[in-house]
Parts: sequence; C-alpha cells; structure tokens
Amino acid sequence: MLNEQCAQKELPPEVEERGHWGSKVEFLLAVAGNVVGFGNVWRFPYLCYKNGGGAFLVPYLVFVVTCGVPLFLLETTMGQYTQEGGITCWRKLCPLAEGIGFGGQLILFYSCMTYIIILSWALLYFVFSFSSQLPWASCNNYWNTGCMQITFQWANRTNSTSAATEFWERRVLAISGGIEEVGSIRWEVLLCLIVMWIICYFCIWKGVKSTGKVVYFTASFPYVMLVILLIRGLTLPGALEGVIFYLLPEPSRLTDPQVWMEAGAQIFFSYSVGVVCVQR
Repeated sequence: MLNEQCAQKELPPEVEERGHWGSKVEFLLAVAGNVVGFGNVWRFPYLCYKNGGGAFLVPYLVFVVTCGVPLFLLETTMGQYTQEGGITCWRKLCPLAEGIGFGGQLILFYSCMTYIIILSWALLYFVFSFSSQLPWASCNNYWNTGCMQITFQWANRTNSTSAATEFWERRVLAISGGIEEVGSIRWEVLLCLIVMWIICYFCIWKGVKSTGKVVYFTASFPYVMLVILLIRGLTLPGALEGVIFYLLPEPSRLTDPQVWMEAGAQIFFSYSVGVVCVQR
C-alpha cells in the first residue's frame, strides 16, 4: 500500500497535449494567409512605386532568396522540431535567448492592436455599403463641406476635397481640430471593434483545431478579392498608362542604398520573421 502511494507521488504531472494542424493544407493556408495580409497589399505597391517601379523587384527578389525564404524555413523548423510555442521553444534550444520569444510576442501584441482597428473600419465600411446610395460617393450629406465629385477630367479645385475623403475624415473618424481637442467616442467604430474582437476570439478559442477550419476562408478570400480588384482596375480608363507608370523600371535607383534597405525591411515584414507567427 505504501509502495503504491509513493509510486503515485513520483509520477510526473500530466502535460496537456499540444494541438496539431488537421492537415498539411490547413498549415499551408495559415502560412499563406499570414504572408498575404493587409500590410503587404498596401505597403508593397507603395514601395514599388516609390523606389523605381520594376527596378525595386531586383533587390526584393535578392532578399527573398537570401533572407526571406531561409529565415522562414528556419523558424518553421524550430516550431516543428521543438513542438513548442514561440517562447517555450527557446528553453529547449537556448534558454539564454528566451527573451527573443518575449520580444516577438510584444511585437505581435502591438501588431494585433493595430490590425484590429483596421478590421473594425473595414466592417463599418461593409455595413455602410448596404445603403441605397453610398455615403462616400455623393456630396449631399450633413458632414460634407467643400466637397467635390471626382471625375476623370482634371480640374483646378484647390479648396475642395473628395466625397470619399470627407466621409473618412468627418464621418468615420470625426477628426478634431487639433491634439488639444480629444473629441467624442465614435460609438459605431467601437461597436465594430467589439464585434471584430469577438470574431477573432471564436477563430482561435480551440487553438489550431478551430483556426485550421477558419483559414479555408480567411486565406482564400483575399486572393479572390485581389483578382476582382485587379480586373476592376484594368477596366478603368487609363489603366494601361497607370500600369506602365507604376512598373516602368528606373535602373539608376539600384545604386541607392535606401532602396535596398526598404526592400530588406519589406521582406522581414512580409514573411513575419521574428514575431513567432509561423513558429507555432
């Protein structure tokens, strides 16, 4: 009897088994959804236009091969080898470097706080899109002041703003006159923010089991929307001139160190290297 009690005391505590992806497809979709995000859709075209058009692709591809893909594979390998999270994996590899995991979590925390606001704005725009007349397409609203209907013909309207800009600044954000004016709470935005946090919670509340099912939509939907926006953009007047102006290479920019720095920064931003997103 005594031996049985001693044996029970010596048994190691049960460790909850770590969740696993249901299939390789779920993992690949999760990675694809992480790489193709809001930041990449907005940031990459801007950097490409700013840093020499098509010439920017040269340093970008160089950093993809030399930095992006190797570090991405290294981080995923660490997660698969240790079967641990972004912090606890360092306890097996190098306990002295555990602070790297905490630093990555801190970066991820700030990123989530930023992107959830953007998602709440997107949800608010989605709700407004069900109006019979789009509020950002006309100047006949109570928040409009020096509004002007935008057309494809150039005109001198120095003191005018577009309907979309006024809807964004005066209706959605209600920007105050200065930093000394706090302004009022935007209850519509707050409600959308709460809804987005609830959606995010239910997407991850069962770990990779629930996340693996959600990524089938969240990873594929952005690609569908990008294709739709591409088709829509190519059908607009002056689309060909815009594409040529955007991608026309400027070889002289390749000697600018700033172009290479921004290409490298974009790679780390795109692949989420160092923020333990793909390591879990």
